[in-house]
Amino acid sequence: MTAALDLVPEQAWTPAYDSDGQVRDGAWVTELTDLLDLSTWPKGMRIIVRKERPHPGAQLRFTDRDGLRLTAFVTNTRCGQLPDLELRHRRRARCEDRIRAAKVTGLQNLPLHGFDQNRIWLALVQLACELLAWMQMLALTDVAARRWEPKRLRLRLLSIAGKIARHARRVRLRLAATAPAVDVLVAGLNRLAALPAPV
Repeated sequence: MTAALDLVPEQAWTPAYDSDGQVRDGAWVTELTDLLDLSTWPKGMRIIVRKERPHPGAQLRFTDRDGLRLTAFVTNTRCGQLPDLELRHRRRARCEDRIRAAKVTGLQNLPLHGFDQNRIWLALVQLACELLAWMQMLALTDVAARRWEPKRLRLRLLSIAGKIARHARRVRLRLAATAPAVDVLVAGLNRLAALPAPV
């Protein structure tokens, strides 16, 4: 495949999209289907390659070329723009990340004996996963915590000690000021409080 990449002209690389569907700086996609021998593969298969600049400090892999990270995938989807197909492929990986997060959150084992009890357990796991996902999307918008795994969220944010204080007909939550990520939690709570009420 590396020999085929040398045959791809620079103008054949199309800008790739980020997760919001906007053009991503420093990322491009192209198709290698016509440059490789796919005679033993099923008909209609396509090979799409993405190259991008890794984030600063990232370790390069031995498959990376010219300081650019290369990833490839195969699809049998015949229609669609290359950036759209590549974005769909990466979004599928996000879906698999959510499944992995659900397993860590309690989906790995069904702890109860009866079917109905385990059904309730699954509903609770689903609720926990949805709350974590919405919290990351709404409260943790511009911080690294948006990408944290459930285990790290539990350790750094959800286990911060707090005390409910009532004074002058007001209820206040006092958080431990020495917790390492208390500023992230406070900023997230303020972001949630500033959201408009659902209609």
